[in-house]
Amino acid sequence: MGQIIGMIVVGAVIGALARLVKKGEQPIGIVWTIILGALGAGIGGWLVGVFGYSNANGGVEWVRWIVSIIVAVILIGIYMGATGKKK
Repeated sequence: MGQIIGMIVVGAVIGALARLVKKGEQPIGIVWTIILGALGAGIGGWLVGVFGYSNANGGVEWVRWIVSIIVAVILIGIYMGATGKKK
């Protein structure tokens, strides 16, 4: 249960940051923001691991957050293109 709540919280944060970074208006709801943010966090974390990044010093994993936000921005763009929701 705790993992699901954590995924929702991280998805909301990553999705909100991605929507702030992406230019223009995104006519998508909070549920899709959370879903796309969670997918962005998962795929971004996986990509960072594939390329061998390790946060040996501990602390905040800035690279993982930045890649996750970039992936979420791409996913929001794909979603908007697929659904025809454009400004």
